[in-house]
Amino acid sequence: MLRLRSTQGPLGRRALARTVLATALLSVVAVVPAAASAPQAPKAATPVRSDAGTPAYQQVAHFYGAYIDALTVKGGGKLAAALRSFYLTPHLRTQLNTWERRNHADGVLRAQNTPLAFRVTSGESGAGHTWSKVRLTWSNGKHPTYTYLTVRSDLRTGKISGIGR
Repeated sequence: MLRLRSTQGPLGRRALARTVLATALLSVVAVVPAAASAPQAPKAATPVRSDAGTPAYQQVAHFYGAYIDALTVKGGGKLAAALRSFYLTPHLRTQLNTWERRNHADGVLRAQNTPLAFRVTSGESGAGHTWSKVRLTWSNGKHPTYTYLTVRSDLRTGKISGIGR
C-alpha cells in the first residue's frame, strides 16, 4: 500500500514540491527527444519510459499525486493536461474526453471536485496489463467518504490505459 498525499492544505509544501517536480520532469521529457534525434548505432530495445522498472502501482500513485496537486493550484490546468499526456495512453485520453463531455466531470477522478487524499494499492496482473486500486478520500472526520477506482496499466510502456469504477 502506498500513500503519498497527506491532508495538508492545497498549497502545502508537499503539494508545491510535487507540482514543481512534475513540471521539471515534463520539461526534461520535452527536451530529451530533440537531443536523442542525432544518429546513433542500433541498440537493444529500450523501455519507452525511463521509470518503467518501477512497479505499475507506483506509476499510478505518482500520476494521481501530481494530477491532484495540479488541480488544486491556481493555473494548474496546463500541468494537469501535460500529466495526462505523459502518463495516459492516447486511446485512454480519447475515452476520457468522451466521458467528460457526457458526464460534465473529470474523467481521471470520476468526479466534479478534487479529493482531499488518495491511496493506491497494487492488484493483479495478466495479459500484458496490471490493475491498481485507487481510493479517493472526499471528506475528513470520524466517517470519511471514499470512492474507489480501478486503474489498468500497460506493462510494456508503463502508461495508464484504463480507468473505471
